Amino acid sequence: MSSHHDDVHEPTPVNIPGVVGEVIPLRPRSDRDDDQPVLLTDEENKELDRRLSGPAVLGKLTRLAPPARHAVAQVVRVVRESERPKQAGKGGIRFALDVVQGVESLAKRAWDASTMGVYRRQIRAAEAVGNQELLAEWTERKEAAAERRHDRLKDLPGVLGGIARVIVGGLFGLVFMVLLVALFVQLSDTGQFTAVLGGFMNAVRWVFTAIAFAWTPFVMMLPGIVVLAAWREGRRRGHRPGWLQTSAEADLDVTIDETTIARALSALRIPQITAYLKEGFPLQFITPARVDGRGTHAVVRLPAGVTAETIARKRAQLATGLHRLAKEVWPTTGSEAGILDLWVADKGALAEGAGAYPLLHDGLVDVFKGVPAGRTLRGEPLTAPVMERNTITGGMPGQGKSASARVLMIGAALDPTAELRIWVPDTNFDFEVFRPRCSRYVMGAEDEKVEQIRDHLVELHAEVQARGELLLKYETPAVTRDLANRDVGLHPLFCLLEEAHVAIQHSEFGKEISQLLVNIVKLGRKRGIHMIVSTQAPTKDSMPRDVTRNCSNGVAFAVGDHHANDALLGQGAYAAGHRATELIPGTDRGTAVVKGFTGERSEILQWYFLDVARENDQVTPLIERSLVAVRDRGALPGGEAPQREIEARRDLLEDLDEVLGSEPVYAADVPALLKRLAPGWVPYQRLNGKALREELAELGVKVPSTGNRWPVDPVTIRDVLAKRATADLDADD
Repeated sequence: MSSHHDDVHEPTPVNIPGVVGEVIPLRPRSDRDDDQPVLLTDEENKELDRRLSGPAVLGKLTRLAPPARHAVAQVVRVVRESERPKQAGKGGIRFALDVVQGVESLAKRAWDASTMGVYRRQIRAAEAVGNQELLAEWTERKEAAAERRHDRLKDLPGVLGGIARVIVGGLFGLVFMVLLVALFVQLSDTGQFTAVLGGFMNAVRWVFTAIAFAWTPFVMMLPGIVVLAAWREGRRRGHRPGWLQTSAEADLDVTIDETTIARALSALRIPQITAYLKEGFPLQFITPARVDGRGTHAVVRLPAGVTAETIARKRAQLATGLHRLAKEVWPTTGSEAGILDLWVADKGALAEGAGAYPLLHDGLVDVFKGVPAGRTLRGEPLTAPVMERNTITGGMPGQGKSASARVLMIGAALDPTAELRIWVPDTNFDFEVFRPRCSRYVMGAEDEKVEQIRDHLVELHAEVQARGELLLKYETPAVTRDLANRDVGLHPLFCLLEEAHVAIQHSEFGKEISQLLVNIVKLGRKRGIHMIVSTQAPTKDSMPRDVTRNCSNGVAFAVGDHHANDALLGQGAYAAGHRATELIPGTDRGTAVVKGFTGERSEILQWYFLDVARENDQVTPLIERSLVAVRDRGALPGGEAPQREIEARRDLLEDLDEVLGSEPVYAADVPALLKRLAPGWVPYQRLNGKALREELAELGVKVPSTGNRWPVDPVTIRDVLAKRATADLDADD
């Protein structure tokens, strides 16, 4: 009895938390073979890991004693067997629903493809926009078309009779032709009359046999073909209730149409929209949803009291209703505050990229028409306007700001009339390949390099003033293509300050560089000077506000907060829904929100990428092509300082005589006096105390050290001028 008691047990209820949700009795132990240990194989463990709750469950199972593991295996087996009928039943319901919805969709598409379907679509569009006049017109057209169809139906018997007569006549004609050929064969002794008829009958018999042979399997397969086509159509266009959805279908796309958009707007729970829809009024679609590039475009008149900006602020919530990422939904303000201009990208549109640079193999650029930049989400090529503009580009490190600046500068390089100047207060290789094309190039983080950048900006600031005088001379408000071609010092000038925050925050020269940038950005655009400022951190401490405010082109890659977003895209951009904060670092590398490139408040732009790595250098061939174009043109942009046309020569001694009073002035203070006297003369803008002493020594003026202060004595200057005047008089005599 005791042995029997040890071998046979009553079924024991086992509850395994986290694995099953019900108590399932195990079979008696006597049914198992106790001679072999009960262990799960590796395959069984993997299957349990997949079917249950992942690695945690697998770890728990491997720590169980063999009988417990066997119990778990029994539970899983029982649960799986009990679920199979349910899953099979749901699968059958899903299949049947897909077929029914597919048949309905095919019927609707066939009806829409007919003439009456055209009228119905136009009537629906007129109702959507609330155009009563257009609605009445299309309703009248539909009624006229229905009358014409009714008339055609009345004429149908006569038409069918005519077709029958044509068929019968054709058959009699064919028989007559065969008899005629047979008679000709018989009379010409080339064959027998009956042989020709027999051959014709055999051909007819073969045709009917082939049709009968193919018809039977076709008829047998036709229902299956129809069901399969309906199932596929239902899968694409049908809608299943939630309880029939599977986890694999959770990410299926939805069709963006008027119904989907209205449902997404309703889900925002804006009181005016909710009340409007509860009254049974349809939203007015000024432009019904239609395919636009790589997405769908629609224009909606919102209910009273709701602005498009309100919707833009809820872009993330709107995107959830449209089954999209926030960056794939772009609600903007239309022609009125209450008109929503909505564009929704196809899923995955960002992953397609901009493609290859369009001028990679040949071609030049006219900067007055813009430079190639990239492609919009719609897939349209976008040209960046650069003349009479300035650009600020920024974002987190590694997201593409330097690459975007490279694209803009290579576009400028491919215009043989353009001059390039690049300053990089850092040690990197991003722009080294541009060096042969630049009239000024500085790269390095050392103090002397930053000082050199400062000196170049001083020179550029002087050139801004000189170009203003040239515009006065030629009586024009801004540089034109004609003036640029004439080589009079008004050629397009493109300047890039890369990693601008490093130079601006420099302890010694940063304040001066900052002020120079402000003045150049404010005044240079009409004078043919385009300044590109590239920075990681467009904050109030690292970038002057007057620079960000006066850059009409803004390029924002992924940024960390709304302050950086608005610094790049303009004040209020974040609140209005123009947000680079929603770009994902790494994932959206090379994609930016841009302003000023089109008539829209902002666009998402996927920038072209040009590699400068040695193993895949795409820029050097473009630079070489640009240099060939410059040589063919015969003039090097920036070879001569343009202001020298106005001030061909200045006399240093005469200018010193004018600016110095009666007392000596220290050499270090004299250059500032000369700069105020002649702000358009570049040599004075670059002058310092040491250089002044060297120039005076060449002119015969000795400046004593005197306590290492090197005073410039006006008496000495005037003595030298007097001696020179006397020498000139003697030479004339």
